Amino acid sequence: MTMELIYIIALILTGIVVGLAGGLLGVGGCFIMIPVQYWVLTSMGLDPGTAILIAFGTNLAVVLPTAISGAYGHNKKGAVAWNAAVIMGIAGFAGALVGGYIATLIPGEYLTTLFGLVILLSAIRMLTAKPPAVDAKPVDDVVTFLIWGIPLGLLSGIIGIGGGVLLIPVMVLALHFKMHTAVGTSTALMIFTALGGTIAYIINGWGVSGLPAYSLGYVNLLQWALLAIPSIAMAQVGVRVAHKLPAKQLKYVFIAVMIYMGLKMMGVFTFLGLPL
Repeated sequence: MTMELIYIIALILTGIVVGLAGGLLGVGGCFIMIPVQYWVLTSMGLDPGTAILIAFGTNLAVVLPTAISGAYGHNKKGAVAWNAAVIMGIAGFAGALVGGYIATLIPGEYLTTLFGLVILLSAIRMLTAKPPAVDAKPVDDVVTFLIWGIPLGLLSGIIGIGGGVLLIPVMVLALHFKMHTAVGTSTALMIFTALGGTIAYIINGWGVSGLPAYSLGYVNLLQWALLAIPSIAMAQVGVRVAHKLPAKQLKYVFIAVMIYMGLKMMGVFTFLGLPL
């Protein structure tokens, strides 16, 4: 089997898993896509600094149709708070545009380590926090949505993710959303952050030399197709599974994913020599 075929199979399988994770957990699947894309690009001989930016940009471009597919499924289940999704989404779109530019100025290893730590702390917070009171009403305030949306969008653009892994803890712990509503609303909100980040990575990578074939700036269209097509279909499967799981189980699955993602981005598994 040629290396090119191995790369293609790896990307298609990754797209399947990402779509499932997106529909199930309301996350973009960056913790799976970015390492795989980075491995493929560097194995092809691409400079690591350029490879990580292409992985970030292409990841956001994949999150966009996956989020649209997932949001459609969650909306049919009545699990999207559109007021929060649109207001936070517009703020997140603006933040992601700026974040995508900042990402080209700062060494990626510093950003990923810091982000991994934030994710890990968020997971611990979700695991140890007392559940909101049963009668706690979900927040429905424009200013609050804007205050949360801008920094979350900024982080999305910098790290090249849809932002669901940060959005859901905020929605559950700070905005008092029920778990299923948090997942559905996060999926809809990622449409905005992914769009803003994708535009930023295309613009900031435009005209850069040494990019692989079929690239629009830091978005590689070939990798996008191999990841996005299976991801869109599997997002609907993830939605169905999510609404069959009790909220408590869904929460623990999400926390497990957050812990893995945090440790992965901090480089803990690599430091320990673990193939994870």
